[in-house]
This record gives sequence, C-alpha cells and structure tokens, in this order.
Amino acid sequence: MSPFDTRYKTAKVNGLDIFYREAGDPSRPTLLLLHGFPSSSHMFRNLIASLADEYHLIAPDHVGYGRSSMPSVTEFKYSFDTLAEVTEALVDQLELERFAVYIHDYGAPIGLRIASRNPERITALISQSGNAYVEGFTPFWDILFAHAKDRPANEAGVRRYLTKETTHWQYTHGVPVDRLDRIAPETWLLDQAGLDRPDNDAIQLQLFWDYQFNLDGYPAFQEYFRTHQPPLLVTWGKNDKIFGAAGAEAFRQDFPDGEIHLLDAGHFALETHGPEISDHIRSFLGRVL
Repeated sequence: MSPFDTRYKTAKVNGLDIFYREAGDPSRPTLLLLHGFPSSSHMFRNLIASLADEYHLIAPDHVGYGRSSMPSVTEFKYSFDTLAEVTEALVDQLELERFAVYIHDYGAPIGLRIASRNPERITALISQSGNAYVEGFTPFWDILFAHAKDRPANEAGVRRYLTKETTHWQYTHGVPVDRLDRIAPETWLLDQAGLDRPDNDAIQLQLFWDYQFNLDGYPAFQEYFRTHQPPLLVTWGKNDKIFGAAGAEAFRQDFPDGEIHLLDAGHFALETHGPEISDHIRSFLGRVL
C-alpha cells in the first residue's frame, strides 16, 4: 500500500472505539483534522487525498459521530470537555508529539482546548468556520442559546436542526449557483443517516446544551493566541450563516500576522472549494513548518 492511500483504523481510547482516517508518511509533519456537526472525518476525505504526498494526516470521528462509539447519554458524559479529553488521549496513543490542528465547527472548541493545554505541541492552527470569538455567532444560534437557558421550552425549536432539510441546507447555503454541482449528495445523506440513528437525537441535544460553556473558554483560547502566536491560517466561507465571516475577521485581534482568506462559500467550504483550501494549506504549511 502506498503511504498516500487513506487507511481506515479504529483505536480503543478510554474504553471507546475511536475510528480515524490516516494517510501520508508519519515521518512527515502531522495535521490533525477535527470535524464539526453533524459530520464526521468523511468531510476531510478529499483534503486528505490532496495533501498525503507531503503531510501525515489524522482525522478522527468524535464520540457519537461517524464510525466511533455512540454510547447513550446515560453511559457517557457528552460535553466538549470530554470530547476533547478523548481526542487528546487518541493523540497521545498515536504518539503525535507535534502537530498542526485543522478545526471546523465543533472541532474548534475541541481542538482549541487541546492546543491551549499543550502549546508546545502545536505547530500551526487552521480554521474553517472554527469559531473562537463571540463575533462569529449568527441568528442561527438564537434558538440554541435559548435552549441553553431553558431546555424544555426550546427543545422543539432546536430539533429542527436534526432534520434532513436543515442538514441539506448546511451544505448548500451560501454556495454560488455554479458550484452547487460540486456537493456530493452522499455528504449530507451520510450525516443525516448518523443523526437518524436511534437515540442519537439525545446526544445532539446534550451537545447543543453544552455548547454554551465553550464561550466561557474563549478568554483562555484568546490568551493562548496572544501569548504563543501559533502560525494561523483561516480559510472560511464568507457566506456562512452558521459561523459568520465576522468570526474569521475576529482572529485579526490576536493574530496581526495571521493569514485569512474569505472564500465565496458556505459552511462546508471543503465541498465546493477543496482545491483552493488545499492550495492555501500547502503554501502556508510550507512556509511555517
């Protein structure tokens, strides 16, 4: 097998099966790819293939997503703290001593917890709609923050975010008409199949509620940025209605030398602008590593 080929593996981490994709030569610089809601490591399939000639890539599925274990909410504490703990334990098990982190959506609070706790291990940060500032929140979050304050009164409202209509919208909103045909239908259908598994709704509702505590961590993340100044690349869909372009621009507050690209894309920019993002990463990492 060529080292450029993607390998599909499962590790036992804290008693859980954690599925991950791996490609590239482990002696090369490592890039840890952390997906968001409601996706899985599948969102990185094309990026992995495009970068495996120069980089070592690891993309896990978070607990409750993709092919990783999906214990019930009574068997596992679904919080971003625990998701970060599991991911960090996987990193340690795989003996990834130093690595760059690519954060998207839910991957941001997970990856930034790891990075801020282990600044000496982080070679670079890459954010694609990976929010770290309150400026990035759009009206999409209004019902989610209302749910955080009063779960019973707002559960019906947030449940619409688990429907196939919303999943499809996440992939298509903000995408130029001439790029809609680049969105593979299996992307959102696969995500929806994950959401439709029995009892997965309880997992998603718990994480919706827990997201509020990520904002409490923003000052620590931003202090990490200012103090350690890891090389930063932002490749963000400027038309994203979940994490708005203001969230990308906000990184300038703490990264005067950060490289920020606003693409004519929506939330899942890798689907429609994968080659552009791959080129930006290759150029950026080639300079900073």
